[in-house]
Amino acid sequence: MLFLGILLSGAMNAQGIKISGKVTDASDGSPLVGVTIQEKGTSNGTITDLSGKFSLTVAPTAILVISYVGYTAQDVPVNGRIAINIAMTIGDQKLQEVVVIGYGTVAKKDVTGSVVAIGTRDFNTGALSRPQDLIMGKIPGVQITSNGGDPSAGATIRIRGGSSLSASNDPLIVIDGVPVDNNAISGMPNALNLVNSNDIESFTILKDASATAIYGSRASNGVILITTKKGLAGKPMKVTYDASFSVGKRTGEVGVLTPTEFVSLINSQYGATSPQAALM
Repeated sequence: MLFLGILLSGAMNAQGIKISGKVTDASDGSPLVGVTIQEKGTSNGTITDLSGKFSLTVAPTAILVISYVGYTAQDVPVNGRIAINIAMTIGDQKLQEVVVIGYGTVAKKDVTGSVVAIGTRDFNTGALSRPQDLIMGKIPGVQITSNGGDPSAGATIRIRGGSSLSASNDPLIVIDGVPVDNNAISGMPNALNLVNSNDIESFTILKDASATAIYGSRASNGVILITTKKGLAGKPMKVTYDASFSVGKRTGEVGVLTPTEFVSLINSQYGATSPQAALM
């Protein structure tokens, strides 16, 4: 009997057992479709269906590798079980190691185009009234020239210089995924004034011609992607307060006549009955 039991056990290990289960999101319990379930060290695997369910024949001592895009991978030992339910948690990305571009998120080392990203820690500080002042002089190959001293005035922005004698050389501006027309908006000399400078999280500059593959011919002069600050789900509320003040002091005064002295001067020069005196 002992020998027969050993044979049966060996046969079960050789044949494997059929397991089934369901994969869900740990946060809300919703089923996950297309999750990969693979027996570790083998090519034996499957994916979940529309209901998040799966079935697979594996060895009783196998380890299941559960993986899904955007979620933390798990190693789940079978331990002879035939029903296994799995809850997956969303994985965190290290933002300093990735670059968000127009068509997705890629590792910084894998970016083939010329992309420069600048965040709040690198912005110019001080009393800045225009968004473009935040990055003035901060990005190589980007020249920003103010069109005037008016705080609401726009700016001439050139990415790697101008390339056309007759057409526009202005870059395309995209605010939170919404392209802004290169031409000036009626009644607004600076299109960037649509955004409060304090609400900007980052600037991403696409310099080369690969930007045209995303936004078309409008991006032939480069693209400026502006991302604004947003709340984060599950994170505590944070409030920031920015303030500035200035003090003005009069450096001198111009010597002018008082009203009485001015009337006396007119009367002495033209007479009290003159037309000039009548205007007083």
